[in-house]
Amino acid sequence: MPQVKRKNETKVDLVTAIVEGMQDKKAQDISVLNLKKIGSAVASYFILCTGQASTQIEAIAEGIMEAAYEKSGQRPWRKEGFANREWILLDYVDIVVHIFHRDKRDLYGLDMLWGDAEITHF
Repeated sequence: MPQVKRKNETKVDLVTAIVEGMQDKKAQDISVLNLKKIGSAVASYFILCTGQASTQIEAIAEGIMEAAYEKSGQRPWRKEGFANREWILLDYVDIVVHIFHRDKRDLYGLDMLWGDAEITHF
């Protein structure tokens, strides 16, 4: 009989796959923001990282999508930012991934916006 996964386990598996995809492409300043206890949050998790150049930012995004599909069978619902490659967003509905160039991450300060979130750094 096949093993049934709970919905929360699937999210955790996807979060792990996303972080591993970031790490494989040498992303820096990886942060997982758990937003589940924040009533006004638009997702359960925000996962942020930084790349050094536009080519690395795109490579990180591709690495995330590959790892997420291989390990959890999920593809992003939406993808934004591939044209400029300064801030790429991958939307997995309940998990939103932000891949920033250092300047953009400092400018928008999403880390500070969700100050009430439980944050895990890698």
